[in-house]
Formats: sequence, structure tokens, C-alpha cells
Amino acid sequence: MSQPPTLPPARSFPEGFFWGTATASYQVEGAVNEDGRGTSIWDTFVRTPGKMLVDANADVACDHYHRYREDVGLMKDLGAGAYRFSIAWPRIFPGGTGAPNTRGLDFYSRLVDELLASGITPFATLYHWDLPQTLQDQGGWQNRATSQAFAEYAGYIASHLGDRVEHFFTINEFHNVVEGGHGAGVLAPGLKLPAKDLNQLRHHVVLAHGLAVQSIRAGAPRPVKVGPADNVYVVTPVIETPEHIAAAQLATREINAGLMTVMLEGAYTDRFLATAGADAPEFTDADMRIIGSPLDFVGINIYQSDHYVTAADNDDGFFDVPFQPSHPHAASWHRLSPEAMYWGTRHLQQIWNVPEIYVTENGCAATDQLHDDGRIYDTDRIAYMRAYLTQLQRACADGIPVKGYFHWSVMDNFEWIAGYNNRYGLIHVDFDTQVRTPKLSATYFREAARRNAVV
Repeated sequence: MSQPPTLPPARSFPEGFFWGTATASYQVEGAVNEDGRGTSIWDTFVRTPGKMLVDANADVACDHYHRYREDVGLMKDLGAGAYRFSIAWPRIFPGGTGAPNTRGLDFYSRLVDELLASGITPFATLYHWDLPQTLQDQGGWQNRATSQAFAEYAGYIASHLGDRVEHFFTINEFHNVVEGGHGAGVLAPGLKLPAKDLNQLRHHVVLAHGLAVQSIRAGAPRPVKVGPADNVYVVTPVIETPEHIAAAQLATREINAGLMTVMLEGAYTDRFLATAGADAPEFTDADMRIIGSPLDFVGINIYQSDHYVTAADNDDGFFDVPFQPSHPHAASWHRLSPEAMYWGTRHLQQIWNVPEIYVTENGCAATDQLHDDGRIYDTDRIAYMRAYLTQLQRACADGIPVKGYFHWSVMDNFEWIAGYNNRYGLIHVDFDTQVRTPKLSATYFREAARRNAVV
């Protein structure tokens, strides 16, 4: 007689580990002209001919602004213990500075209260790309004054939500803000700046982060925790040997020199400045002290390994191995490389001794075809999650201080220049009817969160 089935041995995460989901204000909220919200650079960008891959905008998106109670209920059903959301700067300061718009703040206050009532811990991101258009008209991130304006906005939010929100992320994906929006021009505001201007803008963005760290701590009515949420370039040793691991650490520090490294060290590396040469940013010692303000945690958005390296006898000390493409996802930029979870988190701890790490985004665009029975059997997303969570659990088992995982995203939403073509959600959204339908991956997430383990 066969034995009753038993569960495989648990590959558990640490006690108190946060199982969360994430969204961004412009991608889900809609209500772009309600309750005093100002115009953002994305409102402008989606209406600029030639910028979008498809004809789409986020005027309604997921209508989260009106349906947040329903959405929080769905998160609770998922077993999520945390929700990372972003605050739309133009809702709070429609012109970027000046008198605050209390109706905008009231929305986030209601959202936080709803989350707490549902047993979900709020994690707030202060900038997820929706810069007030008025500030862009004044130079945007090219203007150093924007860094100070961001700090003032951040301090205001902390003073009003810091009684209930303990974790604040300053800026989301510095690399995409800088390179995507102002180098390649594929994201708002769609600029292609020369190297000198781009490096100076990058400096203003990390300065804004440092100023915001200080402003949040000064403004909050109680002690809070602050850190960035960056899409670091993840470097993986092709073979796990001591010399290749050392090369990967060296490469991680140098490839991320203009963003993560300077935030964690308070200085630009010699190689970064030498490579920039006459195009290096202008800065002061006071700037560097601000940028290097001590952090309580670091959030990283991990989707793939960006570089595979070996040790090399050259000036860099590493060789960037060409990647042989395979395992593409529905999003063309995204390749399957679950080891990024292990090395991305490990390098943070080993190079910079980061006290707490959060994986602030991880997910994939899957096929998400509706079955005849009306359900979405997204087995490809489940396979993706299982592979990446296995590597994240490996990091935790090795003592890397990962405190939480936020799946991108809780629901399908407006996916920037791809509009509504790429679906990343655990929950399917019919954008014509706004009906929400949990996918099979939602069941997987719920079980992983319930067991606090890889399922």
C-alpha cells in the first residue's frame, strides 16, 4: 500500500521575513486629473508622438485610486504581509514645490490605514519616476534645485505618514531615471544628454537621495528606516571559484560606481572619475557627505544577471564574458538567470556590509493566456518564481541579511512604454471592465508566504 504524500523538506526563510507585493503610482492609480493632482513628466511623455511603443496612457490604468480597498483585500487574500507602493509627487505638490495639496496626501493616508487594518505593513517609495512637469520645465534633474525640492517633499511625507509608515525608499531605479530617461531617452522625459550633462544629472539624483535620507529622518515623528531601491547591475561569476568571485565583487563595485557605490561609500571611485575625465560631474566635499548618509537598508530590484565575469590579468581585474542568449520571457529585455538573486544580495553584504537587504522587485512578464474556464494558468511565472526564490533562500541560508521579498507586481498594470502589452501581475486585470482575477501564480505566492519557504 502506498504511503500518503508528504511535503518536501522545507527550504525556509528567516522568521519575520516579509512576503510582499509592489506597485508604482503612475502604473496603477489612474485619476490623473482628480483631487488637485498636477501633471507629471509621464503624462506628457505618453502624449509625445514617437515615444511610446503602443498607443496607451495611464489616465485610468488599474483605477487603484478608487479601488484601493478592493486591491488591499486581494493582497490580504494573497497572504501578503507587506505592500510597497509609491507616492505620486504631483499629487502632493502639483507644481513640485509650494503649498501642499492635502487631498493628495489624504489618499495615501487612507491607503496606509487600510493596509494596517488588514495586517499588511506599508513600505513607501517617494519617487518612482513621476516628476512634476513644472520642475521638468525648470530643468528637471539637470537643475540642482530639484534635489532640494525632492528633499522638502520627502520630509513633508515623512512628517505626515511617518507615524504609521516605518520604511521609506527614496528613489526607485536610479539607473532608469538617469540612463533610461536622460541618456537613451526611452523613458520620460525622453532626453539624450551628452556625457558631461548626464554625469552631472546623475550626481544631482544621488544628491537628492542623500538629502532625502536626512530630511525623512528629521521630519518623521518617530524613528524610521530609510534606504534606496535601485536596479543595480548584478554581476555573476561564471564559475564559483575564489578568483572569479573576487573578480565579480570588483566588477560590481566599479560597474555600479556612479550610483550604488557612491551612495554606500560617499565617494566616486578613482576609476569612475578617470573614465569620465573632462565629463566628470562637479561636486563638493559636502555633497559627498550628504550622498553617503548612513542607510538602514538597501532595496534592490533583481530581474536578471547583467554581467558574467571571470578573473583577468588586465587593468580592470575582470573580464566581461559575452552572454549567450537563451530562455527569453514575454518582455524582450528579460532573460532567465535566477542566480542573480544569490549574487545580487551576496555582493551587497560582502562588499559593503549592508545591515538589511530587501528585494524590492522581482517578477516576469508571462504569457498569461485566458483558459477556456476563465482562469490563467501561468505555469511559466510559477517556474520563474520557484527558481529565483530558491536562489534567494540560498542567500538567506548563507547568512545574507535579506529581510523581505516584494513580487512585481501584485496586479497587471501600465508597463511604461509597452503600455498594457506586458503583464507582470499575480492578479489579472481586465482593463476594459477593471475585473480582477487571481492567476495560478497567486496561489503559489500564497502558499510560499504561508509556509515562509520555497514551494
